Amino acid sequence: MNFLIALSTNLLLASILVVLAFWLPQLNIYTEKITPYECGFDPLGSARLPFSMKFFLIAITFLLFDLEIALLLPIPWALQSNNLTSTIMIALFLITILSLGFLYEWLYKGLEWAE
Repeated sequence: MNFLIALSTNLLLASILVVLAFWLPQLNIYTEKITPYECGFDPLGSARLPFSMKFFLIAITFLLFDLEIALLLPIPWALQSNNLTSTIMIALFLITILSLGFLYEWLYKGLEWAE
């Protein structure tokens, strides 16, 4: 019974919020608002700009460290595992490979553009 009361209350509240969200906003449509960029300026050039290689390299570096963090996070749970030694050795091996890749990029000036 409590489940049905909670479900009906949530459904009623969600319905009220959806209706209010559609009825409350004022619809003041004017020419600046309906232009392509909402700032009132017409587009000056093509939307297709050359892709920045710096952005690509930053994204790859982010993925590298994101992956390293993703490999570090399971270690506390792995400590409760029955096969602790192999779990930690695999995690350390993967972190070492990623760290060596970063060191290689650092030594061969692969990250010089970021300075």
